[in-house]
Amino acid sequence: MRRREFVKWTLAGAAALPIIGCESVAPPDDPPPASALSPIFRVSQIAANAVTGGNHHLGVDALIRLMGENGLKFYRSALSGVTQGPHGLIAPDDVVLLKVNAQWKYRGCTNSDLVRGLVRRILDHPDVFRGEVVIFENGQGRGSLNCDTSASYGGDSTVRANAQNESHSFLWLVNSLFQDSRVSAFLLDPVRSTFIPASDHVTNGYRTFENVSYPCFTTAGGRRVELREGIWNGSAYDQNLKLINIPVLKHHDTGGSEITGALKHVYGILSMADGQSGFRHYSGLGETCGKMFVSVHTPVLNIVDAIWVSFSSLTGYPASTTFRADQIVASQDPVALDYWTAKHVLYPVNNNERHHPGFAGIDAWLTGARDLINGRGGFDLAARGIQVRTTTKTESEMELFETVP
Repeated sequence: MRRREFVKWTLAGAAALPIIGCESVAPPDDPPPASALSPIFRVSQIAANAVTGGNHHLGVDALIRLMGENGLKFYRSALSGVTQGPHGLIAPDDVVLLKVNAQWKYRGCTNSDLVRGLVRRILDHPDVFRGEVVIFENGQGRGSLNCDTSASYGGDSTVRANAQNESHSFLWLVNSLFQDSRVSAFLLDPVRSTFIPASDHVTNGYRTFENVSYPCFTTAGGRRVELREGIWNGSAYDQNLKLINIPVLKHHDTGGSEITGALKHVYGILSMADGQSGFRHYSGLGETCGKMFVSVHTPVLNIVDAIWVSFSSLTGYPASTTFRADQIVASQDPVALDYWTAKHVLYPVNNNERHHPGFAGIDAWLTGARDLINGRGGFDLAARGIQVRTTTKTESEMELFETVP
């Protein structure tokens, strides 16, 4: 792995500001070429109280700047700058889906402080954000965007968000904090058993593709999301749909995936109501994840939440099964991201060999996902800002960029 260090020393307090490069330059005619290496971006040493004024998050702000300094611009804009450019990820009229883990609570769900900072940065689009940000999840009957699920918690239905303040659930962000028509939430659990045909653009439910499925639903803002096709406008599909995948890094089970990272997180996008849960969790894990990424919808970015890492529980509870790593790690290559975070973040916590990506159980589904994605042509999506073409689990084919807030 080629390693580049970008540890920035700034004036006191500068890192807390939402820095947006706005210098005007002539935009290039063509999208940047696909990267020969899979870039991985890590922000470490994130402070416990990372949320700053204006609902910014020190780790998220540092990540967006780190990516921009190394060619992956967060904002799509005619004006080029440190964090923006004509081939950036998020355009001002996009519908941005934020896939969180909300099947669990405590430290088993995605950190909502991180999500809070990400929503803020999307709303801060330099060209004025006119789209919609939708926080969504399918907890397969156990999910709650209010972080009050009682499944696996002995009937305890109290709100326990993964945040400095446990009351700050995903729904709290939407309904109490932002209170903005551009920010909404959608829990897919109630419609996971509803399967609809291609001609149905009204019913909230699922469509099948090969042996997987994907959600179709109307947002609070009135946008009709049909994940594989795009945004239905009444007569055709618009392509202003972007997905950001935000899993929490943790132990999952023994004899199955062993860990949860970017790839397995799509199990909260598809529906298990078709009876294929056993296949997907074991022999078909790599195939299923790969298919969701390459043939259903490719996230423009995967951000692994490693602020709290659950190293011996998938529920994030009790606290003794968790470790504060104070990191977030991002990439457009989900295979490289899962390999790297398993090896360099999760495994070192307690040296559990079953969490190392070289362990046969993990290697099998990493290989399966890589081979299916690459075998179907990879991510030929430069027009959407995706610079990675093929995925890898070979560390010499990854490139690490690092910073601290």
